[in-house]
Amino acid sequence: MIDKWIFNEVVPPEMADQPLRFLLHQYWLIPKHLIFSLRHNQRVLVNGQYLPVNFPVHTGDRIQMTFLPQDFGQPYPEVLVDSAATIEVLYEDRNLIVINKRRGDKTHANQPGEVGATMNHLAAYLQVEDIPPYMIHRLDQETSGAIVFAKNPAVVPILVANIAKKVIQRTYLAWVSGTNLESIGKVNLPIGLDPDDKRKRKVNGPHAVNAVTHYQVIREEKGFSLLSIQLETGRTHQIRVHMAAINHPIVGDPLYNPNDQYEYLLLHSWKLGLVMPFTNRLQTVIAPIPSHFLRFEQFY
Repeated sequence: MIDKWIFNEVVPPEMADQPLRFLLHQYWLIPKHLIFSLRHNQRVLVNGQYLPVNFPVHTGDRIQMTFLPQDFGQPYPEVLVDSAATIEVLYEDRNLIVINKRRGDKTHANQPGEVGATMNHLAAYLQVEDIPPYMIHRLDQETSGAIVFAKNPAVVPILVANIAKKVIQRTYLAWVSGTNLESIGKVNLPIGLDPDDKRKRKVNGPHAVNAVTHYQVIREEKGFSLLSIQLETGRTHQIRVHMAAINHPIVGDPLYNPNDQYEYLLLHSWKLGLVMPFTNRLQTVIAPIPSHFLRFEQFY
């Protein structure tokens, strides 16, 4: 298992003459507790020398950061290994990996000793590098498509922060029942628990929190609409709850559209607009349209 993580980065022009602390925290989104560890143990170097974090850096300066296991609460997630045969890699580098999650697979196991989840399969794929996967976000079990995992603990808070701030854009595809939606629409309805079913969520249910979903109609066919959807917030089952609340439930949704005849939930994580850790370079990743979507288009 890797016993330290070393990053060698270069100060970009937009950070010229800014304090090192500002570069680390505001631009690279490294949490303050990690900056404290780097500073306290002099594990952040500028052009090979330790520099107090209040000192300015300059364009082209070389920044080296060394993170150790004790810097993290869970440096090595315990993920049981399953077969890697199902893993379809959409993008990969030294810091992260985006895979095409299969419909029907959980994102992670829920019980001790359980395997068969996406993380178990990914753990097998990454085993050759002797590293575990680090979870960044989840997809519902019946949702297919692009999902990102970290490959080291240092970039986990960066990726999580970028998702929370909507710097990472996630676009979904969904077939919904009904037509005549606004061509571009917004659903702004708080989502809480469903007191009648622990599996579900409900608009204005107990402990409701703000939830906003944006959608655009791509096309309409024979009583159904294909939508491109983006989340402004990330609540459990948000897209499914919101679409059902405006009387356009997702096709094949067993919880929120139980009378629908199609056997698969037609919700797909289609595009990820990733802002890469440290470089802030934009990387767009697209998950191919899955076969159960294509079968539905033939079905109707």
